[in-house]
Amino acid sequence: MVCGGFVCTKNALSALNVVYVMVGLLLIGVAAWGKWFGLVSSISMVAGVIGVGAFLLLVAFVGLCGALKHQQVLLFFYMVILFIVFVLQFSISCACLALNTDQQNKLLEVGWNKSEVTKKDVEKTLNCCGFSSVVYNSSCPAQCYTTPQTCDPCSSILQKYASEVLRFVGSIGLFFSFTEILGVWLTHKYRNLKDPRSNPGAFL
Repeated sequence: MVCGGFVCTKNALSALNVVYVMVGLLLIGVAAWGKWFGLVSSISMVAGVIGVGAFLLLVAFVGLCGALKHQQVLLFFYMVILFIVFVLQFSISCACLALNTDQQNKLLEVGWNKSEVTKKDVEKTLNCCGFSSVVYNSSCPAQCYTTPQTCDPCSSILQKYASEVLRFVGSIGLFFSFTEILGVWLTHKYRNLKDPRSNPGAFL
């Protein structure tokens, strides 16, 4: 059977959802590993990553069930959800790649002021204190704080990594957004194909 046929489209859609399952499990595993070994102490951050992984697992499960059973309703909802995720992810990925230095700095400052737990994690990991200036009369978990002369503001250190991280996140997001639009196309095509093993008159 040619690759545009029923079986090939079914296998391609199933394989794509197996990849989504693996990525979802990877996200959950990395978040749990980071929390277990104390690399990340922010409960909200860990819960957010686990939530994204669980959502991806749920979507992949719906797509996999729809592909294996050729279930029209499941395939329809899977296609709609995947398209919405594609639009959101594509927009966020483009925004990450388009941010300039000033916008990155403002974004970092907003994130810095939003969570005390994340702030402490950054200070401890990067060995810095404060965002734009070091305040010596406040508490700081960084090792350099015992000798204040060696402490640097975290903004200068974060800026070194911000561009690379945003570029990496944007590139990965763009790559997965194109796999999602591929999934939408495969699902639309698969829904309109007849199962050669079933009664042709039973196809809806």
